[in-house]
Amino acid sequence: MPSYHPSVDVPAFKHAMGRLAGAVSVITVGTGQARTGFTATSVSSFSIDPPTILVSLNKASSSWAAVLDAGSFAVNILANGQSDVADRFAGRGGIKGNDRYVGWDWDRLGSGTLGLAGAVSVIDCDLDEAIERHSHAILLGRVRSVETSTDVSPLLYWHGSYQNLAGV
Repeated sequence: MPSYHPSVDVPAFKHAMGRLAGAVSVITVGTGQARTGFTATSVSSFSIDPPTILVSLNKASSSWAAVLDAGSFAVNILANGQSDVADRFAGRGGIKGNDRYVGWDWDRLGSGTLGLAGAVSVIDCDLDEAIERHSHAILLGRVRSVETSTDVSPLLYWHGSYQNLAGV
């Protein structure tokens, strides 16, 4: 059985998904020299009772093993003007691991993970479950704490580039 329906035009699917605007988040993982993280647009609330968040992660990412080892992560919903953070955590420039944190202000969260100062929101989570499907895993994070900034607009990603929310 093929890994996808044979009639699906994969480039057309990628193009269609590129038209789906998403908030840009940096997922921070680990402590000390074991810190790493990744940029994600596949983030959403999953449950209110108990508060749980969903994050999609490519299992080929170096962050995959780090999330499993750490058992926690933080979702940093980026603000307009934080695209450099998104680029760094997306691996642009070849910077890896703990070095991705250099140059920005971070707060230590209850889990030990770092939260980005000035982000729209920072959501500290314990890994509740990792569901492996195809090339990715769905991370379900049980929310430990939430911090939200006021008077900041989100950084969005649409059609291959960062966008600002008009009128905010």
